[in-house]
Amino acid sequence: MQSNSRSASRRAPARASGLPSARQSAIDHLWMHNRGWAEMAEQGGPMVAVDGHGVRVKDGDGHWWLDANAGYVCVNVGYGRTEIADAAYEQMKRLAYFPGGSTTEPAAALARKLATLAPGDLSRTFFCSGGSEANEGAVKIARAFHKRVGEPGRYKIISRESSFHGALGFSMWLGGMAGRPRTDYEPPPPGLIYAPQPNPYRFERYGRTPEEAAIRCAEAVEDLIRFHGPETIAAFIAEPIAVPPGVAVPEAPYWPMIRSICDRYGVLLIVDEVITGFGRTGKWFASEHWGVVPDIMSVAKGIVSAYLPLGATIARTEIADAFSGVGKNKYLQHILTYGGHPVPAAAALKNIEIMENERLVDNSAKLGRYFLERLQELKDVHAIIGDVRGLGLLLGIELVQDATTKAPFSQDARIGERLTAEFEKRRIVLRPTSGTFWVGPALCITKDEIDELVNGLDGAIGQVAEQLGMAGRRRS
Repeated sequence: MQSNSRSASRRAPARASGLPSARQSAIDHLWMHNRGWAEMAEQGGPMVAVDGHGVRVKDGDGHWWLDANAGYVCVNVGYGRTEIADAAYEQMKRLAYFPGGSTTEPAAALARKLATLAPGDLSRTFFCSGGSEANEGAVKIARAFHKRVGEPGRYKIISRESSFHGALGFSMWLGGMAGRPRTDYEPPPPGLIYAPQPNPYRFERYGRTPEEAAIRCAEAVEDLIRFHGPETIAAFIAEPIAVPPGVAVPEAPYWPMIRSICDRYGVLLIVDEVITGFGRTGKWFASEHWGVVPDIMSVAKGIVSAYLPLGATIARTEIADAFSGVGKNKYLQHILTYGGHPVPAAAALKNIEIMENERLVDNSAKLGRYFLERLQELKDVHAIIGDVRGLGLLLGIELVQDATTKAPFSQDARIGERLTAEFEKRRIVLRPTSGTFWVGPALCITKDEIDELVNGLDGAIGQVAEQLGMAGRRRS
């Protein structure tokens, strides 16, 4: 443990008089995500955002920044939507919470709206506070469902390598992101099984082509089910597009095969749409790109564009019906204090209304294609760019040492640190931790703003390539 004097020596200088700045207060007292306060102090951070509009935020010094990832890929309608704030305020004035055992008009209306938007017969919603909770709930529903239908031995969960499904007790062990060790929290819970990730750019481990690799990755799920015994497997959970490996969009055969395999063995299919849902990929939900209807779907982020904490677990009618009827403990044994809170529900209804009225899902599809074309131009210019990929306004960039061998950079190259510094110079909010990163701006972004962002990416990547002695065009 650091001594007080040692901690104080790393603090940024305090103001000479008056109250401490927000930056100083953060360094002294705030526990931020994925960053240490000593590191922030040494780098002159953190940036304190005080205002926002569209795809931009303003810091406490009056500078405007372009937010390339819409927060944590979540502010889908953009910053500064006073309509959402007004909806939350009006609801809070009428009813800020609800008595136990009751519900509210906004929660009921939002559940009904989600039933109309979600694919197939995904029709019953359990509300929570965010994506991690939504996935925790999805796993609990899957295990409890099998208990209700007389298959109590089904408790194991299959997830995929290089995936992220949350940061809570069980969800943090689903999948696994490179560079995010979980050794502090061992041992892991029992019943976890990991399947391969169908990354089309790095397919060689599983096949001769990306499509063959996708087929084999799907078959690997079936092999795991058969090896462990179908009678022990409760569910398979995956993102439609895996974000941690830099937005890996699986080839066409993968998802229909996964749906068929789960049906064959009575395994529930949980699709994590926390990032990919609500227009992010050019459709309301990314699973629609493959015509797949999951048994359970988890959502958050874009459901309310992160204006308030809100997530949800949505189940097909057949799954939800196992928890209905009369009987001791028939209902789902799961309760959250803020589940079904009327204020974020009211904000979410207004958020969805904005998305529909402004056709933001269509904008995501259209401008996502344009964005990908512009990134392809950068790939043709910079030899350091190994791949660009994505759907809608969820795009990935992978930098490599050698475009032919696809050799990644070592940690010693400090690619993430170099890129972050160059983005900050250009006032772009984007903090890669490695050479593989993703970009997901607000869905209201314009063509001119995409051009501005691409120009910033061009300059930053070009500067990093020059620092590493790799500047130059790709060989034809």
